[in-house]
Amino acid sequence: MKDVTLAILAGGEGSRMGKPKGELIVGNKPILEYLLDRFAWAGPTLLVTAPGREHPPGWQVFGREVVDPVAGQGPLRGVLTALENATTQRLLVTTIDMPGLNAGHLRWVVERSRALGTMLRRDDRVEPFPSVFQSGAGSIIDDQIRAGELSVQALSRQAAVEVLPAPSDWDDDTWTNLNRPQDLVDFLTRLSRSSRAGR
Repeated sequence: MKDVTLAILAGGEGSRMGKPKGELIVGNKPILEYLLDRFAWAGPTLLVTAPGREHPPGWQVFGREVVDPVAGQGPLRGVLTALENATTQRLLVTTIDMPGLNAGHLRWVVERSRALGTMLRRDDRVEPFPSVFQSGAGSIIDDQIRAGELSVQALSRQAAVEVLPAPSDWDDDTWTNLNRPQDLVDFLTRLSRSSRAGR
């Protein structure tokens, strides 16, 4: 995986959470540190933030931090910013609010990516992250943004993007998304139970 850049998108304002998600604490450390420890990524790492939300806690553990040039265009702009700054041909993208993912999940997606873009489908829903993009995908994403279509899921309709069925053993915890304070409480409760069970 040394030839694949891992990018974590952390530019959202966290309106439903009540604060930027970069300020969340998981496992007694900033969530960004928690994620990088969990992923143990061997290749380059890239943190993507937004104007006004630079340098969230834990940003120093990344190889580089880059900032979206335009605010308010959501995660699709973050994917494009990551592609514009990646130093490898392939880019693996996930988000700061998906702490249920682990290194095995990320490797699974990378090992099966063959197209310009690779996304996953769970049941009937396209899951935009984690996803893998080749460097040439930037032009497709740029065209989509210019057309005013800011949905990452909409990329799945592009002919150059493949959508793979996610493994059936990736349970609901894998797809945890920290949108609201209760989501964080629930995740931390499960994490604590898991830690106690492992002792």
